[in-house]
Amino acid sequence: MDLQTIKNRFGIIGNSPALNHALNTAVQVAGTDLTVLIVGESGVGKEVFSQIIHALSSRKHNPFIAVNCGAIPEGTIDSELFGHEKGAFTGAVDSRKGYFETVSGGTIFMDEIGEMPLGTQARLLRVLETGEFIRVGSSKVQKTDVRVIAATNRELLEFTQKGRFREDLYYRLSTVPIRVPSLRDRKEDILLLFRKFVVDFSERYKTMPVQLDDEAKNLLINHNWQGNVRELKNIAEQISVLSTNSQVSGSDMRRFLPVNSGSRLPMVTGQHGATGEFANEREILYKLFFDMKKDVTELKKMFLEILQNPSLAGTAANFTRDSLMNDFHTNGDTQAIMSPSAPQPANGQPSFLPTGSQPVLLHENDIHQHEEVEESLNIMDKEKELIVKALKKHKGKRRDASLDLGISERTLYRKLKEYDIDE
Repeated sequence: MDLQTIKNRFGIIGNSPALNHALNTAVQVAGTDLTVLIVGESGVGKEVFSQIIHALSSRKHNPFIAVNCGAIPEGTIDSELFGHEKGAFTGAVDSRKGYFETVSGGTIFMDEIGEMPLGTQARLLRVLETGEFIRVGSSKVQKTDVRVIAATNRELLEFTQKGRFREDLYYRLSTVPIRVPSLRDRKEDILLLFRKFVVDFSERYKTMPVQLDDEAKNLLINHNWQGNVRELKNIAEQISVLSTNSQVSGSDMRRFLPVNSGSRLPMVTGQHGATGEFANEREILYKLFFDMKKDVTELKKMFLEILQNPSLAGTAANFTRDSLMNDFHTNGDTQAIMSPSAPQPANGQPSFLPTGSQPVLLHENDIHQHEEVEESLNIMDKEKELIVKALKKHKGKRRDASLDLGISERTLYRKLKEYDIDE
């Protein structure tokens, strides 16, 4: 079967070299039972490649099932994959077969494999190496004949270095890796895909498909498609619905394209490959504590100099006053510092000391040597501290705590176990 026939059969649009290479690899490996790891950003169509591999394999008449490992709660994923016996846990009123048992002879597509808990990873490795598994709550070893196709939008090799993914499982899964290119790496396909989406929309709703002028086409091609094909389809449908003209100009296109499609979160330079929720949390905390540490260090130095030389106190007060005045002047609110009713000294300078207060002079004997103590900048310690505070604030309610922290409830559950936090 040639490449164009496969594209027509599975609705794949595009002719970029990177896409064709990924498709050729999928076709070549389909006739074997080798494990395949499909790598690519969210929205590039990784599941379509798993369907191609299954449809062209000797297992094509047997079951195919797609499992999203990130959508199954950590406490039930073992039961979903391997089954359980009656009474194995609360709510297990009957025995149940897992996916590896029901799909025996077929193919399992395991999406978001990087979200799989470490305990489940060990059980999956055993299935891949021996074809054996044990139901939850049972001691009986069972056999299965399942081909595994895994997919991830994470860099699993970096996860192995951080202890979040088993290294032996990584190499077992990536027998044949397939990297699906992002949309910004196949710019020559963007206009073809856009045209396909607007034509499909017009046929569905009996409307005229929109046309793009040259400026609109350039904007579309050079846009940074973070959501890949999924985002492009959304934009095409928005334009088809909301555009008042059948000819879309560059100014019209700017109304639909996000101003900044990149991440607005602070980034730590020099670290490549860290993506997703976990990386964003680390980057925010790192930037926050780095700025805090710098400010605290400056304050320590200033007060130490004042202790050693009290004559600097007036200079420091003037500096502080001027800084505050500038800040509040910028915000249009100087009343917070200077009030018409506030007592003013004879020299016209605003006073920052209560009336009648006298400066305190420190003698040399009163000045002690102060040793700067470096505060802990360990990201994991700070993250654990924030999680504990959020749980206390919301009285142990995980859902409210996760919303306050800006992470998912599943991620919070995983971090509670990772940091061994007793609720």
